[in-house]
Amino acid sequence: MTRRLHLNAFLMNTGHHEASWRLPESDPYAHVSLAHYVKLARTAERGTFDSLFLADGPQLWNNLAQRPAGALEPVTLLTALATATEHIGLIATASTSYNSPYNLARRFASLDVISGGRAGWNIVTTAGAEAARNFGLDAEPAHAERYARAAEFLDVALKLWDSWEDDAIVADKAAGVWGDDSRIHPPRHEGTYFRVAGALNVPRTPQGYPLLVQAGSSADGKAFAARYAEAVFTAQQTLADAQDFYADLKSRTRLAGRDPEHLKVLPGIVPVLGSTEAEARAAEQVLEDHIVPEHGVRRLEDLLRLEPGTLDLDGPLPDDLPPESAIEGAKSRYTLIVELARRESLTVRQLIGRLGGGRGHLTFTGTPEQVADQIESWFTRGAADGFNIMPPVLPSGLEAFVDHVVPILRERGLLRTAYGPRQTLRERYGLPRPRNQYVTGSPDPATAGHPEPAAALTRI
Repeated sequence: MTRRLHLNAFLMNTGHHEASWRLPESDPYAHVSLAHYVKLARTAERGTFDSLFLADGPQLWNNLAQRPAGALEPVTLLTALATATEHIGLIATASTSYNSPYNLARRFASLDVISGGRAGWNIVTTAGAEAARNFGLDAEPAHAERYARAAEFLDVALKLWDSWEDDAIVADKAAGVWGDDSRIHPPRHEGTYFRVAGALNVPRTPQGYPLLVQAGSSADGKAFAARYAEAVFTAQQTLADAQDFYADLKSRTRLAGRDPEHLKVLPGIVPVLGSTEAEARAAEQVLEDHIVPEHGVRRLEDLLRLEPGTLDLDGPLPDDLPPESAIEGAKSRYTLIVELARRESLTVRQLIGRLGGGRGHLTFTGTPEQVADQIESWFTRGAADGFNIMPPVLPSGLEAFVDHVVPILRERGLLRTAYGPRQTLRERYGLPRPRNQYVTGSPDPATAGHPEPAAALTRI
């Protein structure tokens, strides 16, 4: 079977570049415009993308001066987009640190039913003291504790999604029997972090449960992904680093007793396009010229855990930065940014420019052919199963990618030319529908493409 490229459209208000909202064509209010997101969703569907993706966090991001802040709740927004699209997957970010398993499992089950089996959950543990304080905590939980809680959260969510057998609804009008109580399985879970007694109040969904996505690249994050994830969003700056990450994660997945083909690795890429290389460079320069350096310094000092006023715009990063082991949140992103600055001997001003478009994800500037070459190279050389496309400006960046890069990928046989028969999101990823853990005779979970829930997973 021909290996096909997976493309995901990562949608972020006016675009991923922090200065995108300042361009003449941008709508500063796009972050709360349903019409804006409907247009983007239909554009990505025209490009036969696998899915849409919305990031999220339970706190107000950025200072309000920097860029559009605040966002619509993603499951709610994707439910609206489900009615405006037919094929494309719908992946929402939700935190295991600041939600309860029952309510979150119900929201994703509802999205999966409404969309006809297109829901996905990007599982995050949420770093940062700001979010913690919104939930009555003085500081964020320790990194290892957040992942232990996440493992138990997933254990409970899987029990809830399996709490209805597929044939629990009998619908026998003549006998007056709507459903069979013997086919309902309350979790009766009592663990370290959660106590959940009853069955979910949504029947088992078209996919069984949503596609499970993860984005952490720390040691804890990779262990979690190897056990649970079916797609991983990641950030690497070089082909060699991407190949190392890809090989490591596939190996971990195999050691966890799963088929490595049932986990798709999708690095982020910010494509800055032009009809010529010079035109693309000019577009990139326009965006960089609109960056307000003071905003970038403030964000970078916060990420690097530095006191305000520490960084010199025209100097390098300090030599005495804390090691990754001392960082409680966003460990892998911290290391990526520090290594980028050191490897390329960037000043703080230059580093801010590099981070302005993708916050550490690969930014590639060039013609459609050059962008397609880059994507094909990583895809065919063991660095990626596809890409998280992060247009620097929206909607124009997504439209340019669909109109000019997608046809090249199709001509090269890397990307589908049409969706074909209606499929669930996990079917499009080549994943079988997961077994119901309460039904005897179900397929073995390793061959079914997903691990069996177990309380022991809290050790991750």
